[in-house]
Amino acid sequence: MFSVTLHAVSAPTDPSQSPSRTVRFPGDGDFSRALKKRVNAYFDEGGRQRRDEPAMFLKSAVLLTWFVASWALLVFAANTVWQAVLLSMSLGLAIAGIGMAVQHDANHGSYSKHRSVNTLFSLALDTMGVSSFIWRQKHNVFHHTFTNIEGVDFDLDFGNIARLSPEQRRRPWHRFQHLYIWGLYGLLLPKWVLVDDFVVLATKKLGSHELAEPDRADLVRFVLAKVFFFGWAIVIPALYHPIWQVFLFLFLASYTMGVTLGVVFQLAHCVEDADFPKAPRAGERMNDEWTVHQMATTVDFARSNAVLSWYLGGLNFQVEHHLFPKVSHLHYPALSKIVEEVARKHGVRYRSTRTFSASLASHYRHLRALGRRPITIALPVVPAVVAP
Repeated sequence: MFSVTLHAVSAPTDPSQSPSRTVRFPGDGDFSRALKKRVNAYFDEGGRQRRDEPAMFLKSAVLLTWFVASWALLVFAANTVWQAVLLSMSLGLAIAGIGMAVQHDANHGSYSKHRSVNTLFSLALDTMGVSSFIWRQKHNVFHHTFTNIEGVDFDLDFGNIARLSPEQRRRPWHRFQHLYIWGLYGLLLPKWVLVDDFVVLATKKLGSHELAEPDRADLVRFVLAKVFFFGWAIVIPALYHPIWQVFLFLFLASYTMGVTLGVVFQLAHCVEDADFPKAPRAGERMNDEWTVHQMATTVDFARSNAVLSWYLGGLNFQVEHHLFPKVSHLHYPALSKIVEEVARKHGVRYRSTRTFSASLASHYRHLRALGRRPITIALPVVPAVVAP
């Protein structure tokens, strides 16, 4: 009988045996076992497929067609500034949609039970110039296993630019981070393509983690991905338009994509309702089992918004995604009801924000609170009264 595993596809088989030398989790408790049982029943008794959903292939076709059409119209048909602006933004939104709803499932292994199918659709990320080999380790292993643990979850690392966790050092300029960080999200794609991938490959380091050694196929794919990206993004458009126009509208497209992805991914973990547990001391374990840890550090949002859920690839159901990353995101709405019910029975808090705008506001307040200087209140010293 198939059993659902509550961890990332590339994470250890048992989350208590993590690849980190310092962060380990207790074994499964009653909540984890009950949740596995209920979710297995949802699939087995209903005869449902965990992957290889026909709707996923249709969805991928729609998003990829949106991308190709936006790019072709921008390069070969746009003849006014406003047409180019709108098509550039459309291109950026299409790329973001592919990132959230196609490559994300494929690189988690939740698109299909066939490795070749997952590999094929994982190329959608490489097509955008980002190495899927590096992304899988950064996201699947280190973020999914050690969510919101400072120094271990690489997704919290903005350097000195921003403070996303209470465990990070506050800098004077962080008092304005709730204002300026939104603009920085737009630089996500060029930073990935031009800087991060090359630095990680050269140093073999992802934050405090060692990068798995790439084989020859990984290196070839890395190079071909960069060449292909620069080909469709710069070389071909430059044959028809002045190079300054090519860079201008490519920047607008990538900026649109960056803001979209940056905001969506932050709304699940860097909000007021999410916890940021401290890493344990050497030889100790985390207080909560891995499943409960994911429930505490992850927040769903806008669960009733079907249109938004379709476009985001279910990333507004981040709780379910973190617990069941090898299940197609098309099942997340149904699984969320199961997770919420089981959590209530076992006294585990299920965290969810009703709307997208409310979650956006929560992220803003989280950034503002972490950027403020701690208030120190000096209490008056009251002399002790000595009885005669």
